[in-house]
Amino acid sequence: MVELMALWLPIILSAVFVFVASSIIHMLLPIHKSEYGKLPDEANVLAKLREANPKPGEYMFPCAASMKDSATPEMQAKFREGPCGFMTVIPTGAPAMGKPLTLWFIYTLVVGICVAYVGQLTLPVGTDYGTVFRLTGTVAILCYCVAYIPNSIWRGVPWVSTLKHLFDGVVYGLLTGGTFGWLWPA
Repeated sequence: MVELMALWLPIILSAVFVFVASSIIHMLLPIHKSEYGKLPDEANVLAKLREANPKPGEYMFPCAASMKDSATPEMQAKFREGPCGFMTVIPTGAPAMGKPLTLWFIYTLVVGICVAYVGQLTLPVGTDYGTVFRLTGTVAILCYCVAYIPNSIWRGVPWVSTLKHLFDGVVYGLLTGGTFGWLWPA
């Protein structure tokens, strides 16, 4: 059995490779550019939101107080009239990328640790590249992909957006699997 600490290099390098690949995908390629649209009459919508002053958090609209409340004629009318949706409010101010990028890198490290853990439990020292690649790549693809699917199922995120993120996750998983296959202890 491979010791988890023997896999520190593929954990770190796979995180770096995924971080760089995600930067390229999101900054240089046009794949994610069309995911968000501008609200119609944005100025008035933003003025109303400022007036309401929602705190950072997640919101649903219309929002029933309970399942029983959602069945009332009043709530049913609100649902029919629309609009219906989900909204995330973040703190006011210019977007700062430092914290999200740091958290993203930590996430890639956590994925690498999870991949290493499954690999060290199932693959012995000296396992060939292809076997390590298949197992660790599959685990990494699952880590990077499956969390996006419920957003389309439950929150109405367009499936095309989810498919783009699944594509990203497959790229990240293949990079991770390739890194572990390359650096697996002989």
